[in-house]
Amino acid sequence: MAENKTNFDRYLERKQQDPEFSARLAAADRAWDIALQLHALRTARGLTQKQVAGMLGTKQQAIARLEDPAYAGHSLSMVRRYAEALGATLDIVVIPLEATEEYNAHAAPKPLLATNT
Repeated sequence: MAENKTNFDRYLERKQQDPEFSARLAAADRAWDIALQLHALRTARGLTQKQVAGMLGTKQQAIARLEDPAYAGHSLSMVRRYAEALGATLDIVVIPLEATEEYNAHAAPKPLLATNT
């Protein structure tokens, strides 16, 4: 069966050979994961950004930024406060660079939907 790779797929494969590009892509992927998980948690709890902002003593714009996949300035303390306010916890793993590929191959998918409790 022939692979149906697009020009973009081939371009991305070439770019990922560059360690600097690959590192930047991985950082963007982590920011995307955080944003999606925060948004999914909030919507599963039936809350608006404004309501979460009120719970955290901040503005709705700050919550929108945290849920924006393009935002890469997540602070650990703010993400922790957000999660705890919505009845969740964080699971942070420190992975040595040389073990990243093996870790990713065996890691369970990140939950994108929170269950109502």
